[in-house]
Amino acid sequence: MKIALRLSLFALIPVLLSSCGYNSMVSKDEAVSSQWANVETAYQRRADLIPNLVSTVKGYADFEQETLTQVVEARAKATSMNVDASKLDASTIEKFQANQAQLSGALSRLMVVVEKYPDLKANQNFLELQSQLEGTENRISVERRRFNEMVQDYNTYIRKFPNNLIAGMFSFEQRGYFKSDEGSDKAPKVEF
Repeated sequence: MKIALRLSLFALIPVLLSSCGYNSMVSKDEAVSSQWANVETAYQRRADLIPNLVSTVKGYADFEQETLTQVVEARAKATSMNVDASKLDASTIEKFQANQAQLSGALSRLMVVVEKYPDLKANQNFLELQSQLEGTENRISVERRRFNEMVQDYNTYIRKFPNNLIAGMFSFEQRGYFKSDEGSDKAPKVEF
Protein backbone atom coordinates (compact mmCIF):
# COMPACT_ATOMS: atom_id res chain seq x y z
CA MET A 1 0.00 0.00 0.00
CA LYS A 2 2.81 2.42 0.91
CA ILE A 3 4.65 1.62 -2.30
CA ALA A 4 1.53 2.33 -4.38
CA LEU A 5 1.03 5.63 -2.54
CA ARG A 6 4.64 6.67 -3.19
CA LEU A 7 4.44 5.72 -6.85
CA SER A 8 1.25 7.68 -7.31
CA LEU A 9 2.84 10.66 -5.51
CA PHE A 10 5.85 10.52 -7.84
CA ALA A 11 3.50 10.30 -10.82
CA LEU A 12 1.57 13.31 -9.53
CA ILE A 13 4.63 15.57 -9.03
CA PRO A 14 5.28 16.21 -12.77
CA VAL A 15 1.61 17.01 -13.28
CA LEU A 16 1.66 19.51 -10.40
CA LEU A 17 4.90 21.09 -11.57
CA SER A 18 3.72 21.42 -15.17
CA SER A 19 0.76 23.48 -14.03
CA CYS A 20 2.73 25.75 -11.72
CA GLY A 21 2.86 28.47 -14.37
CA TYR A 22 6.61 28.56 -14.90
CA ASN A 23 6.40 27.52 -18.56
CA SER A 24 3.70 30.08 -19.23
CA MET A 25 5.86 32.76 -17.61
CA VAL A 26 8.75 31.82 -19.85
CA SER A 27 6.48 31.95 -22.91
CA LYS A 28 5.07 35.35 -21.97
CA ASP A 29 8.55 36.67 -21.15
CA GLU A 30 9.78 35.56 -24.56
CA ALA A 31 6.76 37.16 -26.22
CA VAL A 32 7.63 40.48 -24.57
CA SER A 33 11.27 40.18 -25.69
CA SER A 34 10.20 39.32 -29.22
CA GLN A 35 7.83 42.27 -29.38
CA TRP A 36 10.62 44.53 -28.06
CA ALA A 37 12.70 43.40 -31.04
CA ASN A 38 9.84 44.48 -33.32
CA VAL A 39 9.80 47.91 -31.65
CA GLU A 40 13.55 48.27 -32.12
CA THR A 41 13.24 47.21 -35.77
CA ALA A 42 10.63 49.90 -36.42
CA TYR A 43 12.83 52.55 -34.81
CA GLN A 44 15.85 51.29 -36.76
CA ARG A 45 13.89 51.64 -40.01
CA ARG A 46 13.27 55.27 -39.15
CA ALA A 47 16.93 55.80 -38.32
CA ASP A 48 17.93 54.22 -41.64
CA LEU A 49 15.70 56.63 -43.59
CA ILE A 50 17.16 59.75 -41.99
CA PRO A 51 20.53 59.88 -43.84
CA ASN A 52 18.70 59.74 -47.19
CA LEU A 53 16.29 62.42 -46.06
CA VAL A 54 19.11 64.67 -44.83
CA SER A 55 21.15 64.25 -48.02
CA THR A 56 18.10 65.00 -50.19
CA VAL A 57 17.33 68.13 -48.20
CA LYS A 58 20.98 69.21 -48.01
CA GLY A 59 21.47 68.90 -51.75
CA TYR A 60 18.35 70.86 -52.59
CA ALA A 61 18.32 73.99 -50.52
CA ASP A 62 20.37 76.69 -48.98
CA PHE A 63 19.53 75.05 -45.72
CA GLU A 64 19.81 75.85 -42.07
CA GLN A 65 22.84 73.82 -41.08
CA GLU A 66 21.84 73.86 -37.41
CA THR A 67 18.64 71.92 -38.11
CA LEU A 68 20.47 69.26 -40.12
CA THR A 69 23.10 68.96 -37.40
CA GLN A 70 20.40 68.48 -34.76
CA VAL A 71 18.79 65.70 -36.79
CA VAL A 72 22.10 63.91 -37.34
CA GLU A 73 23.11 64.22 -33.67
CA ALA A 74 19.70 63.06 -32.43
CA ARG A 75 19.87 60.06 -34.76
CA ALA A 76 23.33 59.16 -33.48
CA LYS A 77 22.17 59.38 -29.88
CA ALA A 78 19.01 57.38 -30.52
CA THR A 79 20.82 54.58 -32.34
CA SER A 80 23.68 54.37 -29.84
CA MET A 81 21.47 53.18 -26.98
CA ASN A 82 21.44 49.40 -26.67
CA VAL A 83 18.67 47.96 -24.51
CA ASP A 84 18.80 44.47 -23.04
CA ALA A 85 15.36 42.92 -23.63
CA SER A 86 15.55 41.08 -20.31
CA LYS A 87 15.86 44.37 -18.41
CA LEU A 88 12.93 46.34 -19.75
CA ASP A 89 11.99 48.18 -16.59
CA ALA A 90 10.25 51.54 -16.56
CA SER A 91 13.44 53.64 -16.30
CA THR A 92 15.15 51.87 -19.21
CA ILE A 93 12.14 52.36 -21.46
CA GLU A 94 11.89 55.98 -20.32
CA LYS A 95 15.53 56.64 -21.34
CA PHE A 96 15.02 54.88 -24.67
CA GLN A 97 11.83 56.85 -25.27
CA ALA A 98 13.54 60.15 -24.38
CA ASN A 99 16.25 59.55 -26.99
CA GLN A 100 13.64 58.66 -29.60
CA ALA A 101 11.53 61.72 -28.67
CA GLN A 102 14.56 63.95 -29.20
CA LEU A 103 14.95 62.49 -32.69
CA SER A 104 11.22 62.94 -33.38
CA GLY A 105 11.49 66.58 -32.35
CA ALA A 106 14.48 67.17 -34.61
CA LEU A 107 12.63 65.57 -37.53
CA SER A 108 9.59 67.74 -36.85
CA ARG A 109 11.76 70.88 -36.93
CA LEU A 110 13.28 69.66 -40.21
CA MET A 111 9.84 69.24 -41.77
CA VAL A 112 8.79 72.73 -40.65
CA VAL A 113 11.88 74.29 -42.22
CA VAL A 114 11.32 72.32 -45.44
CA GLU A 115 8.05 74.22 -45.90
CA LYS A 116 10.15 77.25 -46.94
CA TYR A 117 11.42 75.42 -50.03
CA PRO A 118 8.67 74.72 -52.59
CA ASP A 119 11.12 73.08 -55.03
CA LEU A 120 12.14 70.61 -52.37
CA LYS A 121 8.53 69.86 -51.44
CA ALA A 122 7.89 68.99 -55.10
CA ASN A 123 10.99 66.76 -55.38
CA GLN A 124 9.94 63.13 -55.98
CA ASN A 125 12.75 61.70 -53.81
CA PHE A 126 11.80 63.93 -50.92
CA LEU A 127 8.10 63.12 -51.26
CA GLU A 128 8.87 59.40 -51.32
CA LEU A 129 11.14 59.64 -48.26
CA GLN A 130 8.54 61.73 -46.44
CA SER A 131 5.89 59.10 -47.21
CA GLN A 132 8.16 56.29 -46.01
CA LEU A 133 8.88 58.23 -42.84
CA GLU A 134 5.17 58.72 -42.17
CA GLY A 135 4.55 55.01 -42.70
CA THR A 136 7.41 54.17 -40.37
CA GLU A 137 6.02 56.44 -37.66
CA ASN A 138 2.74 54.53 -37.96
CA ARG A 139 4.62 51.22 -37.67
CA ILE A 140 6.39 52.47 -34.57
CA SER A 141 3.05 53.38 -33.01
CA VAL A 142 1.59 49.95 -33.79
CA GLU A 143 4.62 48.09 -32.45
CA ARG A 144 4.65 50.16 -29.25
CA ARG A 145 0.95 49.43 -28.72
CA ARG A 146 1.53 45.70 -29.27
CA PHE A 147 4.49 45.80 -26.90
CA ASN A 148 2.35 47.39 -24.19
CA GLU A 149 -0.31 44.71 -24.71
CA MET A 150 2.31 41.94 -24.31
CA VAL A 151 3.73 43.61 -21.21
CA GLN A 152 0.27 43.95 -19.71
CA ASP A 153 -0.42 40.25 -20.30
CA TYR A 154 2.95 39.25 -18.82
CA ASN A 155 2.76 41.58 -15.81
CA THR A 156 -0.80 40.51 -15.02
CA TYR A 157 0.13 36.85 -15.23
CA ILE A 158 3.14 37.06 -12.92
CA ARG A 159 1.26 39.14 -10.35
CA LYS A 160 -1.70 36.74 -9.97
CA PHE A 161 -1.74 34.25 -7.15
CA PRO A 162 -0.19 31.61 -7.08
CA ASN A 163 1.90 32.67 -10.09
CA ASN A 164 3.41 35.48 -8.05
CA LEU A 165 5.04 32.89 -5.77
CA ILE A 166 6.63 31.07 -8.70
CA ALA A 167 7.60 34.37 -10.34
CA GLY A 168 9.33 35.46 -7.15
CA MET A 169 11.21 32.18 -6.83
CA PHE A 170 12.50 32.39 -10.41
CA SER A 171 13.08 36.18 -10.56
CA PHE A 172 10.41 37.06 -13.09
CA GLU A 173 10.08 40.82 -12.71
CA GLN A 174 7.54 43.26 -14.04
CA ARG A 175 8.34 44.98 -17.31
CA GLY A 176 7.88 48.67 -18.09
CA TYR A 177 5.43 50.23 -20.52
CA PHE A 178 5.81 52.81 -23.22
CA LYS A 179 4.05 55.97 -22.13
CA SER A 180 2.94 58.94 -24.15
CA ASP A 181 5.48 61.69 -24.63
CA GLU A 182 5.41 64.48 -22.11
CA GLY A 183 3.05 67.24 -23.13
CA SER A 184 1.15 65.06 -25.59
CA ASP A 185 -1.93 65.31 -23.39
CA LYS A 186 -2.33 68.96 -24.42
CA ALA A 187 -3.62 69.94 -27.84
CA PRO A 188 -1.20 72.05 -29.87
CA LYS A 189 -2.03 75.72 -30.20
CA VAL A 190 -2.99 76.58 -33.78
CA GLU A 191 -3.04 80.17 -35.00
CA PHE A 192 -4.13 81.43 -38.41
